[in-house]
Amino acid sequence: MGFKISREGKLFLLKTARNSIKDKLYGTATDCGEAPEGLDFMSGCFVTIHLRKRLRGCIGNFRDDIGIVENVKDMARQAAFADPRFGPVSKDEFAMCELEISVLSPMIPADAEEITVGRDGIYIIKGYNRGVLLPQVAQEHYWDRETFLEQTCVKAGLPQDAYKDKDTTIFRFEALVFGDGNLYRSEE
Repeated sequence: MGFKISREGKLFLLKTARNSIKDKLYGTATDCGEAPEGLDFMSGCFVTIHLRKRLRGCIGNFRDDIGIVENVKDMARQAAFADPRFGPVSKDEFAMCELEISVLSPMIPADAEEITVGRDGIYIIKGYNRGVLLPQVAQEHYWDRETFLEQTCVKAGLPQDAYKDKDTTIFRFEALVFGDGNLYRSEE
């Protein structure tokens, strides 16, 4: 990754994400204050919500035309209220939710052999089908490279081996990952 975020910056982004969801739930408008130094860059991100250690929502983008603070705020709301796999997060659930933020590097075109589990996330495109899995997903499931590629294809609605097709495009990216109670997982 070409950048680092201080612990103070990570805590600010987590607070921003949580307040964004809370404000939508309760109709409030919380001011998180001024962002700490070092958060004045543009980047894609994903916000993941877990409830009782299970996925409850995850939405993100690869945009490089929006500031990271605004992007985190928007993706937190999207993950809580617009993930088509889940209904909106309720007030009762929100109190128990854990948030995780993945700040993304730019995407790089890659061959399947170039994917490194533990470093890379994968974005696969074939025709109108698209699928993305964050770097931490392969680690959490103890997948090897082939399984990671296959599961990204499945997420895209493609056959497992579609990554081998000449008309399939593979991108790799890195992510700086941190969340509630797990700031130790990211680089300082």
